[in-house]
Amino acid sequence: MTEAAARTTAIMDEKDPELSPGPSGRSRRARWGVRLAAVACVGWLVVVVLHHLLSARTYVWGPVDLLPPIVWAAVPVVLLPVAWLARPMRRRLVGAALLALVLGVGYSGINFATVFHTPPPAPADAVKVVTWNTEYWDQDRRNGGEQRTTTAQFYDFLREMDADVYMLHEYANVDDSLVDIFAQAYEIDQTAQLKAAFPGYTIVREGRNVTLTRLPVVGHAWLDSQPYLPDDLKPVPPALVDRPLFYTSQALRTDIRVNGQVVSFYNSHIFQPPVRILLLRSDDDRNMFEIDRFNFEIRQASYQAIAADLEKNPNRAVMAGDLNTSPSMNLLDMVSDRLVDQSKALSSLYPVTWPVGDKPRMWRIDWLFTTPDIKVHSYELTLPKGLSDHKAQQFVISAP
Repeated sequence: MTEAAARTTAIMDEKDPELSPGPSGRSRRARWGVRLAAVACVGWLVVVVLHHLLSARTYVWGPVDLLPPIVWAAVPVVLLPVAWLARPMRRRLVGAALLALVLGVGYSGINFATVFHTPPPAPADAVKVVTWNTEYWDQDRRNGGEQRTTTAQFYDFLREMDADVYMLHEYANVDDSLVDIFAQAYEIDQTAQLKAAFPGYTIVREGRNVTLTRLPVVGHAWLDSQPYLPDDLKPVPPALVDRPLFYTSQALRTDIRVNGQVVSFYNSHIFQPPVRILLLRSDDDRNMFEIDRFNFEIRQASYQAIAADLEKNPNRAVMAGDLNTSPSMNLLDMVSDRLVDQSKALSSLYPVTWPVGDKPRMWRIDWLFTTPDIKVHSYELTLPKGLSDHKAQQFVISAP
């Protein structure tokens, strides 16, 4: 080969990507890496913005509402180093990840307030309160249908907490074999067991909520969600005509005298959030969209009923229970402006209450709100000893 031909061949080799694949191959991979980083950072920012706009406004956003709250802080933190490595777009992608973190951290459930708060010491006349979703009372639903816990263990657990006020949910049993979901929960009567376990307590029961107290009861009323439902959802389902409060009421108000003041205790258990679209599961008589719309509407109605009652109630108030609402759901914005969140009294930086059992415990759906004139001296979340999938909330309050 002549010297000129050799030079020509060398030049062609340099220009032929197949004969010199290294630099161009790396360049293509780098470009794809930057593109993927851009999609991830910008895409997540779009999700966060849409969440602000759509959560609690449409049931079709339900699957996103159900994300573990910590995701809203964890994802942008993970994306920050990814954005940093995307050098051609580093500034813009780091900015997108930081903006997503700023917009999302409020949904994360991280209890920053506990770092700066020390609950005041409890006075001698402070009152202890327990609120707990019993998961269908003494029925054992933790062990695949096998009854391992007993009614005696259930009442022993309640008595061990030794509260002045108990606000308990799901005073009922359930038959999961029934096709009609409204027919599954049925009434029980354990008045005799309650009186034996809690002598001297007043028992207030409406629907599936029970409030027990050894303090003076001034009055009580169940709150009606029905007026706030769309017209097509107002009729009580046929399976519940003999127990309509299972449908129409998700909160029981009991006015109790505490430290010489009348305090209204709102025993609140809100319907579960829309979940069927996520599960892609319909019933025989209703499709998944109808079911999720129902859950969405009745949850909104329940919050409206509580807020409307609080608006005309001059008493100090405590609202607590299983709200089936996580920190990442805008539905919490419907809590009455009269109430303040007492999460700061918890010692945990990331409090979770559900599910208790074999599954990862990643959600907090049980809450305590009070009017500002109620002092919270301690607030704890207690494991239920295999009796429920919810932790019990125990807190000590006073009404100075």
